[in-house]
Amino acid sequence: MSSSRSDLKRKKEFVTASRSVIDELYFPKNAMTDNEYLSKINFPGEYPFTRGVHSGMYRSSLWTMRQYAGFASAEESNKRYKYLLAQGQTGLSVAFDLPTQIGYDSDSDEAAGEVGKVGVAIDTLADMEILFNGIPLDKISTSMTINASAAVLLALYIAVAEKQGISSHKLRGTIQNDILKEYIARGTYIFPPQQSMRIITDIFAFCKEHVPLWNTISISGYHIREAGSTASEEVGFTLADGIAYVEAAVKVGLNVDEFAPRLSFFFNAYTDLLEEVGKFRAARRVWAKIMKERFGAKNPKSLMLRFHTQTAGSTLTAQQPENNIVRVTIQALAAVLGGTQSLHTNSKDEALALPTEESARIALRTQQIIAHESGVAETVDPLAGSYYIEALTDRIENEVVEIIKKIDSLGGMVRAIEQGYVQASIQKSAYQYQQDIESIDRVIVGVNKFIIEENPHEGLLRVEDTVEKMQIENLKKIKNNRDSVAVTESLLKLKNAAQGTENLMPYILSAVRAYASIGEICNTLREVFGEYKESVIL
Repeated sequence: MSSSRSDLKRKKEFVTASRSVIDELYFPKNAMTDNEYLSKINFPGEYPFTRGVHSGMYRSSLWTMRQYAGFASAEESNKRYKYLLAQGQTGLSVAFDLPTQIGYDSDSDEAAGEVGKVGVAIDTLADMEILFNGIPLDKISTSMTINASAAVLLALYIAVAEKQGISSHKLRGTIQNDILKEYIARGTYIFPPQQSMRIITDIFAFCKEHVPLWNTISISGYHIREAGSTASEEVGFTLADGIAYVEAAVKVGLNVDEFAPRLSFFFNAYTDLLEEVGKFRAARRVWAKIMKERFGAKNPKSLMLRFHTQTAGSTLTAQQPENNIVRVTIQALAAVLGGTQSLHTNSKDEALALPTEESARIALRTQQIIAHESGVAETVDPLAGSYYIEALTDRIENEVVEIIKKIDSLGGMVRAIEQGYVQASIQKSAYQYQQDIESIDRVIVGVNKFIIEENPHEGLLRVEDTVEKMQIENLKKIKNNRDSVAVTESLLKLKNAAQGTENLMPYILSAVRAYASIGEICNTLREVFGEYKESVIL
């Protein structure tokens, strides 16, 4: 007896990118009552914000198109920012080099070979002045991907605004400032967790008074997913980080409704389009419940999970890099269908080098075509009510809740990191994903299937070694010409404050105004706080 077509399967098992089994067909569950609908899904802009944090979403205004950029010197990066703004970018996103990220000056031994390579080199206020030259900081919002040295970069940004005659009360933007995920997945940490959490809560308190429009943290799942987590682990670990930050702030006496409205999040957009949409919807719902039920937040803005999205760098391939344009389009579409507030689209050549102007423009045009030609921004949460989307949203929500319960049982996120639970979970998921690729259970076009012979790639952007030499020479000039007494005094006051309990931000701001360098400021804090040493995960 012959099989019907519905019995023929092209794969033994159908699973999402996170290896969750996909049913052949989805059906409506038992009909919800009106009360059940309102408590679980509700209208856009209403608790629990499943359908979006704003009632009109993109009918009111489009997401911020914020391309992550920065390389070599401040001059070169300034040119790239102006180019992207001229091409229609609506917000800035600054990439810093590794020495800047971990608090070393360009002339330190630890910085050798890394100056300006993966982002812009910033040593002192002089570099920041050049970086934002001709860019009015009261007219643009700026995101800075900086964590361990976030307090210093925020102080530098405030000082640049002052030189432009702009009050810190008018500044809009975000510092990533998420140190817990550095211990988990990325590694650009400086200080031990307890001291790092103190700096973060100092930033919360300072910005509440002096930079009220600033997003004081961007709690990041992006790097957790890049390290190999599943979609549910990305959300679960990220929200657990968020819980730790809120608990730390409340512990030092901050009222939850005074700082929670300025918390923001940062997620990855993978190529599994529908799972990603469900992920974003579930994340909003879980966070709203956490803030309301766990922390007793009353301000509706405290319950809103606002997030930036970046397309998945780990999915970009060096083989047939033009295929990355298609991958990024799908990922960007997932972010928009999922209700992102801000979006960066990766460039096609980023698996090979820093993006050229042309590839950066294509990446930006991808967002613009989705925004203005696809029609998906014309209505709110357009996939709501899909049996599959609602099932995905529910499944991810349930898995996230279980992850958070497990972390609570271990004593919270800091203890879970110290015990290696989070890192081990991600490593297990990453290993499984790689096994699937190597067995071709998961097809990566151009990598393990549909392979072609390719010539060496040409026209890639390379950062010249002369950048490091020029940066060191410029830093030397600054150090020779500044008021050394003012620098010494400001650093001594910062050290004394670090040894006590005062808020560190005013002292860091005084130091950067005196043209103290990032390395000098971070080394001062290293003397008091020490450095974090990663534990070995077996």
